Amino acid sequence: MAEAISKFDQDLPRREANHVALSPISFLQRSAAIYPESTAVIHGRHYSYREFAERCRRLASALRKRGLGQGDTVAVMAPNVPALLEAHYGVPMFGGVLNALNIRLDPATIAFILQHGEAKALIVDREFSPVIQAALADLDRKPLVIDYDDAMTEAQGGTRGPLIGELEYEALLAEGDPDFAWQPPADEWQALALNYTSGTTGDPKGVVYHHRGAFLNAVGNAMVLGIDRRAAYLWTLPMFHCNGWTYTWAVTAMSGTHVCLRKVDPALIYPLIEEAGVTHLCGAPIVLNLLAHSPADVRRPLPRRVRVGTGGAAPPSAVISRLEQQGFEVLHLYGLTECYGPSTLCAWQDDWSNLPLEERAVKMARQGVAYPTLQEASVRDPETLEAVPADGETVGELMLRGNTLMKGYLKNPEATRKAFAGGWFRTGDLGVVHPDGYVEIKDRSKDIIISGGENISSLEVEEVLYRHPKVMEAAVVARPDPKWGESPCAFVTLQQGEEATAEEILAWCRDHLARFKLPKTVVFGALPKTSTGKIQKFVLREQAKEQK
Repeated sequence: MAEAISKFDQDLPRREANHVALSPISFLQRSAAIYPESTAVIHGRHYSYREFAERCRRLASALRKRGLGQGDTVAVMAPNVPALLEAHYGVPMFGGVLNALNIRLDPATIAFILQHGEAKALIVDREFSPVIQAALADLDRKPLVIDYDDAMTEAQGGTRGPLIGELEYEALLAEGDPDFAWQPPADEWQALALNYTSGTTGDPKGVVYHHRGAFLNAVGNAMVLGIDRRAAYLWTLPMFHCNGWTYTWAVTAMSGTHVCLRKVDPALIYPLIEEAGVTHLCGAPIVLNLLAHSPADVRRPLPRRVRVGTGGAAPPSAVISRLEQQGFEVLHLYGLTECYGPSTLCAWQDDWSNLPLEERAVKMARQGVAYPTLQEASVRDPETLEAVPADGETVGELMLRGNTLMKGYLKNPEATRKAFAGGWFRTGDLGVVHPDGYVEIKDRSKDIIISGGENISSLEVEEVLYRHPKVMEAAVVARPDPKWGESPCAFVTLQQGEEATAEEILAWCRDHLARFKLPKTVVFGALPKTSTGKIQKFVLREQAKEQK
């Protein structure tokens, strides 16, 4: 029996005039039309919104002329520079998919990503030419390589590597049409970006974003952090992290100013805050730690309050206190690569302002409530899917539902199915709900270590340790780290009759892992196990807390 049609749907279909696919690229089109001479980007010199838009259209046009089309991947290996920001618009403008590469990865991992994502073009900042050269040597089919030569390299603490591409970025833009016509995608579900996350296995997983999700999460970010037309956003958060948590699009949506920065260094940050009129910035707790403990001769009085969004581990109360004294205002966010970065926030309650710092820090450390653009964040029993009571004690898995979740994992249908099992996105994070409805994460079921905002798979580090000829068993857990939030702590049992030093083990790891994944501590001895032989990581986590 056919379902009855509501009177509100009868003869009222979607039309071209009243239904347009959502895309964050429209933010640039709008800002360039309304505020063409306003400053869009600062990086040594100022780029107006007119120039910013023209450069993005040139990039789209030039790549299209070179044979790239809808669904083709364009990778970028660069720090927070204008070229990477422009790629967030120019690549999707021609229907391409942007893959912003983590600049801290090793050549083997980069080679895997380039091959798995089928990159057709690769824009490379010269500082990272050596690692890209090594990665390309492992590829049978190489992408079109484009060199980016940043004039601010040395001024912001970088070094120039060799030219390795077919042409230079500015020459590529010169091939493009500044009037390249952009139209919203035919379907807002169309892929926009590809971001890789290590997850719990050695091989990264490719997280696919769609236009609709990026549009909505960018709007949510602007609302939550208070971005407006007078905002100047300093890029202390890597643009390769979930596309800069979608602030690459959020700042443009509000016609604010992007202040680019190659390297997180207080000696660069404080002058930029003053000279560029910075009002907002984001970063992992390590960024806050750097600012809080920066030398007195580096710090400058803030000309205005600067709002800071942070995620990952909650900043300690001492760091919050130091930043507040300097004039920073800290907002705790929570999210994952799979949900475009931030999806919950510790929404401020007025009565918290009167609490002592320690009590206030406890409140601020919670992951809080859903973003206004997320349908729902809920802590549920992973088996029954029943919501846990709001008692602050019953542990469940944090699950998300809404439009700001990934399409899925590229070429990995089984992982996608597991992630969305039961009609929710399973974060893998275990938490409780307090009586006021605020969520607090208690543990990570995936054994991921978050160090300086980077996800480190304990299994990947263990795999390297197991390959050492003297190692019989290995387990890696998170150890509290005053600088990085967390760092890997390796527990190792040697083969019978073998001897090794911590430095020998660390040297092995340095040869096989990206630097940020290296254990900071190595502990030798027998590993605690259950009766069935499973290593008891919860015991090791307690032991790791005692390590110096």
